[in-house]
Amino acid sequence: QVQLVESGGGLVQAGASLTVSCAASGRTFSQWVMGWFRQAPGKEREFVATISWSGGMTSYADSVKGRFTIGRDNAKNIVSLQMNSLKPEDTAVYVCAAATTWGARRSNEYDYWGQGTQVTVSS
Repeated sequence: QVQLVESGGGLVQAGASLTVSCAASGRTFSQWVMGWFRQAPGKEREFVATISWSGGMTSYADSVKGRFTIGRDNAKNIVSLQMNSLKPEDTAVYVCAAATTWGARRSNEYDYWGQGTQVTVSS
């Protein structure tokens, strides 16, 4: 089992950068593939990015590729999402999640979820 707590959300202007983080506790962090999802009002939750156990592999949704970077620090039990060139359409609650399988992009492939942190991008 793992507990996940996100932080770092906020209100920024379009074009700005923001980094959100997720702190994990419980079962050994390095045993989990980590992912970020987001959910905007009235929309379904969507995959954003995922990172492998050691951080050697990453994968992104097309909508954020080249703008967002996922990273992890297994010594500190933290996974982060650096977001650059933010757009109003990036506004959402950002949620981190833990999975056991690499390449997971569907919500039902993830076993544990945080509560989320709000990111709002103004135009």
